[in-house]
Amino acid sequence: MIQNFLQKAIPPPELIGQLGPFIFGYVLLVALLVSYLKKYRQVRTAYTRKIFHFLIFSTASIFQVKYGLPAVVLFGAIVSLFVLWAVVKGDGYPFYEVMARDSDRPYRTLFILIPLVTTALGGILANLFFLKFAFIGYLVGGWGDAVGEPVGSRWGKHRYTVPSLLGVKATRSLEGSAAVALVSTLVAFGALYLAGYSGPACLKTALVCGLGGAAIEAVSNHGLDNLTMQVTAAGLAYLMLS
Repeated sequence: MIQNFLQKAIPPPELIGQLGPFIFGYVLLVALLVSYLKKYRQVRTAYTRKIFHFLIFSTASIFQVKYGLPAVVLFGAIVSLFVLWAVVKGDGYPFYEVMARDSDRPYRTLFILIPLVTTALGGILANLFFLKFAFIGYLVGGWGDAVGEPVGSRWGKHRYTVPSLLGVKATRSLEGSAAVALVSTLVAFGALYLAGYSGPACLKTALVCGLGGAAIEAVSNHGLDNLTMQVTAAGLAYLMLS
């Protein structure tokens, strides 16, 4: 299974030549945009981090549907290079500050790298076991999780503690979790409808994926929700529609 998966996942040279320059330019523009918002508009990290998160996950879902898994692997590799470069540059580098939360001190870098690794692992597992619905995992993880932190930061009044690594205190809010459920349901419904499923099937599956994604996000370790949300949403869509 794994050998077959790797053969399907590795992008061929033709695809690298066709899409590589476009992807590099796109990721560069996204990095410049969020860096500008952080440095010159003083947008809070809770927002810049999730704007980046939203754009990357959304684009990955488009590549998955249009070009297949190898394009997503290529896209993820290029995104990872940008993120790793920011980590090398460290404190004060605009793109690093886009992603590094003050609340994660003294492990700000680690809480950039952990989500990077878990995002890749979540994508691998979703494609390995639920290939047809991996794009639902990207969208629920990308859109749902992207709204949870900003909503919680702005309107979160009812907070609860979640497990975390290395003793870094982490909380989420009921308001943020509700936003995750709502947006995840909406984006799953839209994606499934565009994929050709009937309205009733879309609605039932979207509700299950949205609520399931929000539930797993609410109990996931700080930094691991990129993995758990992707796999959960893709798996639930697979169970509902296969």
